[in-house]
Amino acid sequence: MSQLNILRCLVLFSLYCVHAQQNDNNVKTSWEWELEGQYRYFYDSPQFEHQINDYPSLSVEPTFRMSWNDGYEKINATVFLNWDKDPLRTYWDLREVYYQKAKNNWEINVGLKKIFWGVTESAHLVDIINQSDQLKSFDGEEKLGQPMVQFSWFTSNVGTFDFFYLPYHRKRAFPGSKGRFRFSTVINADDIHYKSSNQQWNPDFALRWKHYIGAFDLGLSYFKGNGREPYFEFDDNGNIMAYYPLIDQYGLDLQITSGALLWKLETLYRTAQQQNFYASVVGFEYTFSNIDKQGLDIGLIGEYLYDDRDEKALNGMQNDIFYGMRIAFNDISDTSFLAGAIYDMDTATQLYSVEGSRRFANSVVVTLEGRIFSGVSDKERFLSYFKQDSFFSISLSKYF
Repeated sequence: MSQLNILRCLVLFSLYCVHAQQNDNNVKTSWEWELEGQYRYFYDSPQFEHQINDYPSLSVEPTFRMSWNDGYEKINATVFLNWDKDPLRTYWDLREVYYQKAKNNWEINVGLKKIFWGVTESAHLVDIINQSDQLKSFDGEEKLGQPMVQFSWFTSNVGTFDFFYLPYHRKRAFPGSKGRFRFSTVINADDIHYKSSNQQWNPDFALRWKHYIGAFDLGLSYFKGNGREPYFEFDDNGNIMAYYPLIDQYGLDLQITSGALLWKLETLYRTAQQQNFYASVVGFEYTFSNIDKQGLDIGLIGEYLYDDRDEKALNGMQNDIFYGMRIAFNDISDTSFLAGAIYDMDTATQLYSVEGSRRFANSVVVTLEGRIFSGVSDKERFLSYFKQDSFFSISLSKYF
């Protein structure tokens, strides 16, 4: 099913919902627009032919919200459109278009929606529902909308239960020949196949239980279906074969609060015909609050990352340490910074990152971002393709 067909179905469903509540005098609607201009500069020479150094881009993200029945029924819709020098990075996506109904201690959501699971900073291992938008963000923080039916049941004693039926799998897109963060071979999403005989229509299922027990914030999850990460096989000539495996994933996320100190853990065990593996991130964040009584907060972060897939992992985080610092000025401009680095204890490869943002005139936000690859070892089968992709970017966002 194409995005256009998905959009048509959701528009028809939304019109039905609007018709169903047209006699309700308490209908509330709102629009929010985000217009963003971004400039990314890669200061190293391109590693592959056709790649360039500078990438200006422009994106628009309108969001529509409507609620009725005293807020117990809602429609939320967000569309993302992007223009870039790389033709494959010029695209549009339905981030969220879903209907929500809440009653008593349950809630149901139908449509395309984004769901986030996880507590750690350097990697979100258990976050499995949505496909990563690799075109928008190299680190996988941006997500595509996932078609779903989500049923949530809330209890005061035993926590919250979330059940997901995911009828359609969305493929991950990759940069074109002009883009950075690509392999030596340009990968077209349509060339990535499935192990499932149902292809993208394989019925995926997921469930999660979460609960607060004193200082413990605990989540247990299970996912069954098409994996969100494609499985890559490389040969000695640089050729790539890729497909989406059928997986079962068991996940645990845990955060323990002890005053200014947070202990964090994410761990998973994933089974597939190709490989079974275990991965984990464990660490802490300690915050020094209101330093010199000026409102300044400084958080120190340390995490250890382990992944026993070795070179088959889609990252360089098999035996790594992350260290970083979060600074929040808590001023009227909401100024904040996050800086950190990942150090590979096997190869000495390092990845530095910095992010900062500040609001101006209430509706304008300036964001700075940088990613620096240092000393990437030839043993890093995955990261070696990106060793010359260090960059800095500046973004200007206007909200209406």
